[in-house]
Amino acid sequence: MKKLLLIAALALPMTPLFADAPKPEALLADGLPSIPDELPVQTRPYMEFRTASFAGWHPTDKSMLVATRFANTTQIHRVAGPMLARKQISFEAEPVSNGQWAPQTGDVLIVQKDVGGGEFFQLYALRDGKLDLLTDGKSRNAFNAWSQDGELVAYSSTRRNGTDSDLYVMNPRDPSTNKMVAQVQGGGWAISDFAPDKKTAIVSQYRSVTNVDMSSLDLASGQMTPIGDHQKDVAIGGAEFAPDGTLWVTSDEGSDFQRLGTMDIKTGAFTPRGPTEKWDVEAFDISPDGSFIVYATNEAGVSKVKILDIKTGGARVVQGLPAGIVGSFNIAEWGDIGITFTSARSAADAYSIDPKSLKVTRWTESETGGLDVTKNVEPELMTIKSFDGLSVSGFLYRPDPVKFPGKRPMLMNVHGGPEGQSRPGFQGRSNYLLNEMGVAIFYPNVRGSTGYGKNFVGLDNGPFKRENSVKDMGAFLSALGKDASLDASRFGLAGGSYGGYMCYAAAVQFRDKLRATNCVVAISNFVTFLENTQSYRRDLRRVEYGDERDPAQRAKLLEISPLTRVAEITKPMFVVTGGNDPRVPASEADQIVKAIRDRGGVAWHLLGKNEGHGFAKKENVDYQFWASLMFWKQNLLN
Repeated sequence: MKKLLLIAALALPMTPLFADAPKPEALLADGLPSIPDELPVQTRPYMEFRTASFAGWHPTDKSMLVATRFANTTQIHRVAGPMLARKQISFEAEPVSNGQWAPQTGDVLIVQKDVGGGEFFQLYALRDGKLDLLTDGKSRNAFNAWSQDGELVAYSSTRRNGTDSDLYVMNPRDPSTNKMVAQVQGGGWAISDFAPDKKTAIVSQYRSVTNVDMSSLDLASGQMTPIGDHQKDVAIGGAEFAPDGTLWVTSDEGSDFQRLGTMDIKTGAFTPRGPTEKWDVEAFDISPDGSFIVYATNEAGVSKVKILDIKTGGARVVQGLPAGIVGSFNIAEWGDIGITFTSARSAADAYSIDPKSLKVTRWTESETGGLDVTKNVEPELMTIKSFDGLSVSGFLYRPDPVKFPGKRPMLMNVHGGPEGQSRPGFQGRSNYLLNEMGVAIFYPNVRGSTGYGKNFVGLDNGPFKRENSVKDMGAFLSALGKDASLDASRFGLAGGSYGGYMCYAAAVQFRDKLRATNCVVAISNFVTFLENTQSYRRDLRRVEYGDERDPAQRAKLLEISPLTRVAEITKPMFVVTGGNDPRVPASEADQIVKAIRDRGGVAWHLLGKNEGHGFAKKENVDYQFWASLMFWKQNLLN
């Protein structure tokens, strides 16, 4: 029998040891070389890491919900106890990355899902592995909050006209109870929390990162009453009722940073509570018994978790977490605090904190492809003076100097937003660049980034200040070019979303300092971007970038658009975009790729037909990464 099997094997047609790696059907690769099969083999361990994000607690059986991926997309899983198996409970082709059990009862699990990355989310009740649709199946819907007793759920929806995010409430056990409770104008509305008696709710209206207003909504009449002076440029966040009816929020009123405190619903007066913090309070949650609050401060990108005793006003620091980043909190009915934590040497995983002992307990340990993550590089915080003397900073990951002696190439990677921040988290696939290719990676936080106060975040607002953030990139490139361990002749730059615009702008303005650029879901022309982004977000983006309807602003927006100066792009570029992107339409990529090629330039173009604002499906993300490695090997290492 063994001889027959051997003969059969010998009779098979001979194939080369390595062929081209198969491209996912939904990807269109235009101008890219084929991916040789040896590249997936070489990178395999780095592609097989997972993460587990804490999503919530079951109120009665004390299990934890986490979002993790075992196949092609992230799904919801249930974990019965610390370090026990993750039991998958959603089974969709599209990602399902969050879920919320009904408080107190746990009889209903609400999840949110879109199709193809289009962000036209629908709400569903997940039962026995199946999704029961609760919304209209057409408009864009966003989960807001549960009532504290678990009876009602609030959400926002554009179903009325496709643009305005009206507010709705329903008992999800009976979808016929669905009711619009407030008709609004604009896309930034949400119900933050129900009052304990469920007669009123706190509503937030996001206008910009530095301007968020709060109102009280009478759920029966629909009457909206402003809380405080809405003419003030103040950002209020995280509104949550304590069991006694006290409203807790974060606010930057009277401060450059977000502080934790209470707000008087009638007068709007904000009173800071707890120790004075010199950094943003970025998240908090109130215990169900109202005895304590857990909150996190963002200290130069690193999270510090603290427990505030509401009665005494004293706070204790949780010491059992290394330097890293903490996600949002949820306190269980019995008091345990659920969090997501990640660091350079730890993929995102779910943990709990005992509020009395401050003991940290790990609930999941995500796979890392067999790699020893404790050997990953820790970042170095670098601070420089920009062109106008402003201090700006970023995180530099250096490859092992023993394994890679001499000056090394560097890739600068710019975050999106622009209301975002690069922080020292897990590098995932990018660890291959550091550990196997010896490429340093630098993550800048240019002006306009969050985490450094509201003055700093507003320094790039509007078309006339926009290019000051571009100049910050130039200052970083100049400073890093003088670093003894880096090779200034081999610098590249990448970025996604707003970071993608920065990528295009760098390709124009710093072409003498860069070998190549990789620009993902990027704005190439501010006017066409504002005209074509989804209507529910258009006014929100005008606040940040400028209003293309105003002649002076339109002229400046065109002037600073990379497409206007496309003739100055002389180095190779790799452009990645999502066909269903509601934020930055695929047309933004199409027009710059065509313009570069029309002038004889090099532009690779990868389009995900089943993706939106960034790739989410593993097979697509893997192929994108392999293509980027080919691009950097060709343009950065050679």
